[in-house]
Amino acid sequence: MKPTHAFVCGHPALDFVATLRARRSTRFEMFATPDRLNAWYLESGLVDAITPGDEDDVREAITVREALYRLVTDRRLGEKFDREALAVLNGAARKAPVTPQLTAAGRHTDATPEQALATVARQAVELLSGPDVPLLKECGNPECTRVYIDRSRGMRRQWCGMESCGNKIKAAAYRARKKTAAAH
Repeated sequence: MKPTHAFVCGHPALDFVATLRARRSTRFEMFATPDRLNAWYLESGLVDAITPGDEDDVREAITVREALYRLVTDRRLGEKFDREALAVLNGAARKAPVTPQLTAAGRHTDATPEQALATVARQAVELLSGPDVPLLKECGNPECTRVYIDRSRGMRRQWCGMESCGNKIKAAAYRARKKTAAAH
């Protein structure tokens, strides 16, 4: 199966938040079905196998994701955490997380969608209370709303990822320069 999700943000919780694309323009929901949600959990490497989910799992994941986006934005902008968003994230983090097991073939993690979501919520708690908070940046592409961890030298990274946004912006700037040069 070809991967359908991008993982460019530098942290699983931020990649989870990025599953609602282009928040300020033509929004695109990556969790359109329970299968798409489960695909994210599998592609992220969070689990090796997951029980089939349902529409309630999707609704819960979107609720937690949106609370997490609010909290990431609050933290990034240096604002106080939204209390309702805190309650949603902490409620999800209190549930049982995924539990890896050792098998003859190595580590294997089976989970339910609820356990996978609890694990993402716990990762988000660690992120938002940890040392990477000052490194949180929003992508410089106006169409993109991904938040990523900028570990570049001098914190000069401008885009969530070169393949996704960086190349598009650079190509557009190049075309604009060529057009301007041709006009003179």
